Amino acid sequence: MASVFRSEEMRLSQVFLQVEAAYCCVAELGELGLVQFKDLNANVNSFQRKFVNEVRRCESLERILRFLEDEMQNEILIQMPEKEPETPLPREMITLESTLEKLEGELQEANQNQQALKKSFLELTELKYLLKKTQDFFETETNLADDFFVEDTSGLLELRAIPAFMTGKLGFTAGVIHRERMASFERLLWRVCRGNVYLKFSEMDTLLEDPVTKEEIKKNIFIIFYQGEQLRLKIKKICDGFRATIYPCPEPAAERKEMLASVNVRLEDLITVITQTDSHRQRLLQEAATNWHSWVIKVQKMKAVYHVLNMCNIDVTQQCIIAEIWFPVADTKHIKRALEQGMELSGSSMVPIMTEVETKTDPPTFNRTNKFTAGFQNIVDAYGVSSYREINPIWNTFFNGRYLILLMGVFSIYTGLIYNDCFSKSFNIFGSSWSVQPMFRNGTWNAHVMEKSQYLQLDPAIPGVYSGNPYPFGIDPIWNLASNKLTFLNSYKMKMSVILGIIQMTFGVILSLFNHIYFRRTLNIILQFIPEMIFMLSLFGYLVFMIIFKWCRYDAHTSQKAPSILIHFISMFLFDYDDSNAPLYSHQQEVQTFFVIIALVSVPWMLLIKPFILRAQHQKSQLQSFTIHEDDIEGGHSSTSAQKKTSGAHGTKDGHEEEFNFGDIFVHQAIHTIEYCLGCISNTASYLRLWALSLAHAELSEVLWTMVMNIGLRLRGWGGLIGVFIIFAVFAVLTVAILLIMEGLSAFLHALRLHWVEFQNKFYEGAGSKFSPFSFKHVLEGTEE
Repeated sequence: MASVFRSEEMRLSQVFLQVEAAYCCVAELGELGLVQFKDLNANVNSFQRKFVNEVRRCESLERILRFLEDEMQNEILIQMPEKEPETPLPREMITLESTLEKLEGELQEANQNQQALKKSFLELTELKYLLKKTQDFFETETNLADDFFVEDTSGLLELRAIPAFMTGKLGFTAGVIHRERMASFERLLWRVCRGNVYLKFSEMDTLLEDPVTKEEIKKNIFIIFYQGEQLRLKIKKICDGFRATIYPCPEPAAERKEMLASVNVRLEDLITVITQTDSHRQRLLQEAATNWHSWVIKVQKMKAVYHVLNMCNIDVTQQCIIAEIWFPVADTKHIKRALEQGMELSGSSMVPIMTEVETKTDPPTFNRTNKFTAGFQNIVDAYGVSSYREINPIWNTFFNGRYLILLMGVFSIYTGLIYNDCFSKSFNIFGSSWSVQPMFRNGTWNAHVMEKSQYLQLDPAIPGVYSGNPYPFGIDPIWNLASNKLTFLNSYKMKMSVILGIIQMTFGVILSLFNHIYFRRTLNIILQFIPEMIFMLSLFGYLVFMIIFKWCRYDAHTSQKAPSILIHFISMFLFDYDDSNAPLYSHQQEVQTFFVIIALVSVPWMLLIKPFILRAQHQKSQLQSFTIHEDDIEGGHSSTSAQKKTSGAHGTKDGHEEEFNFGDIFVHQAIHTIEYCLGCISNTASYLRLWALSLAHAELSEVLWTMVMNIGLRLRGWGGLIGVFIIFAVFAVLTVAILLIMEGLSAFLHALRLHWVEFQNKFYEGAGSKFSPFSFKHVLEGTEE
């Protein structure tokens, strides 16, 4: 029972560790993953704990590791370690810190140099294209020869054929601007300068890269001609407002040619330097990618160990660390061995000491699982954790995924064989127990049959119609021919669902007995379990008995007990007694009256007796305490142990005696009694959902067969062959979508509700706390998520 029904036995112990060995011992327990540490510093601020500085150092290392991960993203493939590294010793943190800080500094320096170089490369590239476009513009305007940079174009800027007072030289500004800002830039320039400027621009064909964001940018080259200092200042302000970059551009063609050559040389040198910088940065990232996962695991383990140490007390006088741990009793040897390994690893000579602690606190709940049962337990944890050593649901519920599909598939096949229903059609595996041949005489219907009823029926009174041997398993396929098939299945499935529900609920009440026995709750056995069983069995248990008795009692030939119960699981739901009030056995009315009376008696038994007994026990304990106190005053000594014994015998929690309130206890018992009595009725009715789901499923299956598949089977010839192929595809899609997916999910949800509510409320409370051991495996999995 300890492994199937209940949580494992848990123990609370104090562990005394030498300061030098505490880190290694906690690390070994983290590798083991079977110990839950109790926070002994719950009232202490997180920033005032002993190892807060070590935690901050680990968080600083995590920051560096995140920085490295961001740098490696989409550039370097992070390598996974062959095996998980062990927890580093405290002295290794210094080495790890220096390694990561050095790597971070070198990488940041490389990034800064790379950004500066790329920024210079971007500016030189823009200047290069600006010089080319400027020269192209001057050549176009002055119809220069094909020879590039031959004539001096500075005279182009001289004003000619204008009045003497306006004689002067035009100035120009050349620069680069983002392409999406060009339209607004041109409009504002025209309005501010009132049309007294001449703007020429062209798009840069080369895509440039932002040195910071590494995004592609598109820019335009522009040249603005103007006259006067005021226009120059206005143009400069507009360019600054639109974040346009202005480059110096000489007027003479020779100077532009010389500047272009210089820019090309600088670009070639810059490309070489950028390539070397990228290579150095890639080497740094490759080094980080090789060890990154190992570093992350080490830092996470160190941080987890220091978090646990912050939950412990430090005895300054004894130079030891005190921890309180919950652990399964069955793993005591493994835990002691882990502590010894931690002591040996740290080089300490003091053996860790474990002492059991007596406590009234409910231990955490722990159910040992394997790969298969872990999924079942996870669903239970999602709904609520069972209280300590309380009976758990029988393997609790269904596992997500493949096991769920497997179990539902197996059960669907089983119920299909019981109802002999496969896509609304029956299998004739064992041969029908009914035959129509004896009802014929000389090729025509027997006159006796025609006189008896206007309907043609299989009359079991005629010899040979019924073989006397029921169908071995499931429903006889002859029922597919009956006009009252739905009525028969309706009664059959309804009563089967009631029988199943009452049996399961009774089993749930029996499971509560194991809880009462385990916790030694004698009052609950006598004043709760027994009346609950009497109420359940006298009313609903008798109902099940009568259903089965009626199946067994009916016989078509002699109205006596039939040779087999299986045939009456079929026939009794079709053929009923004409007189429904006729008793099925002698003294039936007296027996039923007796069961009703004892069911009514069990209600006040369950409601009234327990609260008054608890009040009497409380008054008795109070009288004993008062007598002991007076004896202590007269004798001049204390009887602390006797007082503790008295108070502990009548319910304490966390060392404090609980206040007894008769009204609260009576109301609680009344609520429990009302819920149980009404719940037995409502829960029994709730199990009828199984009947409704089964009928709905069968009717949908029959509709799909009649309205879809049957149409294709009626077609003849080549057209029928093609039609069957198409119609079967439609039939298969609808069957999967409606019957398997929609109806299957609906059946699963309703069955899950019956399991959680109608069954488990008889014994299961779900009021405990989950066992959360300190485990590096859980820590690392949480980090990945």
